[in-house]
Amino acid sequence: MTMRKIAMAGLFAGFVAIPAALAQQQPQFPDMTFFITSKPGPDGANFGGLEGADKHCQTLAAAAGAGARTWRAYLSTQGAGAINARDRIGKGPWKNVKGLVIASDLDDLHKDPRLNLDNSLTERGTKLAGSGYNNNVHDILTGSDAQGRALPADKDMTCGNWTKGGAEGSAMVGHEDRLGLNDSPPMHSWNSSHPTRGCSPATLATTGSGGLLYCFAAN
Repeated sequence: MTMRKIAMAGLFAGFVAIPAALAQQQPQFPDMTFFITSKPGPDGANFGGLEGADKHCQTLAAAAGAGARTWRAYLSTQGAGAINARDRIGKGPWKNVKGLVIASDLDDLHKDPRLNLDNSLTERGTKLAGSGYNNNVHDILTGSDAQGRALPADKDMTCGNWTKGGAEGSAMVGHEDRLGLNDSPPMHSWNSSHPTRGCSPATLATTGSGGLLYCFAAN
């Protein structure tokens, strides 16, 4: 091969590589302060506790260009030293990847947030399959009541405080699209609709959960 042909081949390879790299780059949303995780953790509802769930949020936020903020998973725990999800996420306001303010403060968030199928977006700017879709994953893990507080400890509603990933246990979920099987208040709740049938990926899926989390910037 002549030197000219070698040079041309190298130049062509460079042009091919650039689009491939760009295609793999995740969209960047440095100003977002709220998102739903685009993917679950490795073991159903088992995140290794709150610390692991927060790390999952932080990792995905960093990939989307918002890693300079401190991210927290909207999760409560039960039992001794129970923690309220609402006490972990800062004071707001919170906005999605589009820049839409979904809630101005904690009271707004727990009264009537601007969450629905179009606004409840992932850190990649994508919508989730909601109620009525064959691959419905609108049940988001929260372990909380409608005010974002811990539930009584008489029944597991947090998959063992987010350490269980098997068929045993249960977790309270909310509907990110605020839609359900009927018109009752729980079906419209983004954070406290119903418990799951288990904590594994398979059992979470039976009630419409993909093991996803709400993530909020606490600062």
